[in-house]
Amino acid sequence: MPATTIPGATTVSSLEAHLAVPAGEGPWPGVVVVHEAFGLNDDTRRQADRLAAAGYLAVAPNLFGAGGVRCLRATFSAMLAGEGPAFGDIEATRTWLAGHVDCTGRVGIIGFCLGGGFALGAASRGFDAAAPNYGRLPRNAREILVGACPIVASYGGSDPTLRGAAGKLESLLTELDVVHDVREYPGAGHSFLSTVEGPAASLMKVVGLGPHQPSADEAWARILAWFDTHLRRPAS
Repeated sequence: MPATTIPGATTVSSLEAHLAVPAGEGPWPGVVVVHEAFGLNDDTRRQADRLAAAGYLAVAPNLFGAGGVRCLRATFSAMLAGEGPAFGDIEATRTWLAGHVDCTGRVGIIGFCLGGGFALGAASRGFDAAAPNYGRLPRNAREILVGACPIVASYGGSDPTLRGAAGKLESLLTELDVVHDVREYPGAGHSFLSTVEGPAASLMKVVGLGPHQPSADEAWARILAWFDTHLRRPAS
């Protein structure tokens, strides 16, 4: 799958991204894939490729650029605040994808870890569906999530960094009358949807991170069913 660049970004003149295109002829619904704290790596590319295999035009922008750890701090702060240049980059990506010749114009967003927080923060900003995975709630989540698109969210019950996050999000989305499906998987920790294998996966498990296949399989089934309902079918 090809690398591409997205114009109109806030932090750089053009945003590096991974574009995953389904087989056959489009147009297809689009999905913006927001990476975790490790940046646009092979794990994120595989998540985008999985969405393409399911029939979605998926693009994963690199929100870090060449900024490294310094950029990570600024990006994480923007996610918690619900505002900042990174949201401008996500909006540029959504606009580019919606206008792509192979896109139907309906666009969802999915994110993992850091990206899960951004998927929550961007859910009320023009997207048609959102799938935040183990995403931290923004500080002003109540204000940010007013008018949000339908949200399918997944958390690990054994994730010590996000204790109670699923319950808080469930209550908040119910209060705000946002269509949602929030699930917490008891046997899963943080990053349970990761595709990392081998020694890296074993090391992650030692500290309670990394893949948990039964939970990942169920979460992906819910995500794809959600996108099928809210992206592939015409809006009601």
